[in-house]
Amino acid sequence: MEEVVEGVNCKTGVNMLYPLKFHPILKEKIWGGDKLKTLLNKTSDKTDIGESWEISTVDNNASIVSNGVFEGKSLQELIDMFTSELLGKSVYKEFGAQFPLLVKFIDAKENLSVQLHPNDELSKKRHNSFGKTEMWYVVQADADAELIVGFKEDVSKKKYNHYLEANKIEQLLNFEHISEGDSYFINTGKIHAIGAGSLIAEIQQTSDITYRLYDWDRKDKNGVKRELHTDLALEAIDFESKEDFKLHYDRSINQLNLLVSCQYFTTNFLKVENKYIRDYSDLDSFVILMCVDKSFKIKLGEIIEEVVYGETILLPANVKNVVIEAEETSILEIFVS
Repeated sequence: MEEVVEGVNCKTGVNMLYPLKFHPILKEKIWGGDKLKTLLNKTSDKTDIGESWEISTVDNNASIVSNGVFEGKSLQELIDMFTSELLGKSVYKEFGAQFPLLVKFIDAKENLSVQLHPNDELSKKRHNSFGKTEMWYVVQADADAELIVGFKEDVSKKKYNHYLEANKIEQLLNFEHISEGDSYFINTGKIHAIGAGSLIAEIQQTSDITYRLYDWDRKDKNGVKRELHTDLALEAIDFESKEDFKLHYDRSINQLNLLVSCQYFTTNFLKVENKYIRDYSDLDSFVILMCVDKSFKIKLGEIIEEVVYGETILLPANVKNVVIEAEETSILEIFVS
């Protein structure tokens, strides 16, 4: 194996890919709080920060590398330079030069709107976009924190419209009390909302299409209510009550614990103590590691990167063997399979 140091092949002098860290893209939200700064150590002068986009190629929101020789370059620039070396051959074949996932941390000081996301077909037809299948992992939750996921029981379109018009939609919704480590899969069409007091890691398709149904009669700082998308949502809503959202998983130490695997992404939970060697030889995809507890060091040859609580790192597809070292840590491992 040729020696690689800080992204440069020492024999050829050609830039090579390595574990990539990015500057978080912080978003102020009407419902945002301060946990992204106080708990996850995001640096910003902004207030009411609701989201930290960790890895993104959404238009005008491309992540910028913060480490190594590619510092200052955008993720999109690196994809255009390295294509399948970064994405994986099968991922590049499927998605082209579009990074297929968007990963975030979300801090809800107040309830988010009750909303849903359209599927691929409807999103392509209406917005020329991917749909938005997503999952949540609860990083931290206040004692009374809840999520809304789906309906309590099957609902007809007529009943839904009646309750929505009467401002009583809450009575139809399924509320879930949450605690750290809980995880949920939100398929397209499922009505949902992150509740106040929740700090969430979100993995989703690359899409920013959301249909807002109800916003708690909230007004912005100018006294204006946010736009609702009730008509657009009608064709997209799944009115059935399905218990298909709560993810049950093992938390075994130093081995892969599957959280969810769908056509858009696979997420594993890793509980690492001391040292864990991860072999990606059989995987044809980039890998994202989100640190959701304490910290860890990732080693690739002579390259060592520390990843602390609330940080995210991207392993390009041509990285095949890494060592993860930590006294104790919890990691979300995400890739396309």
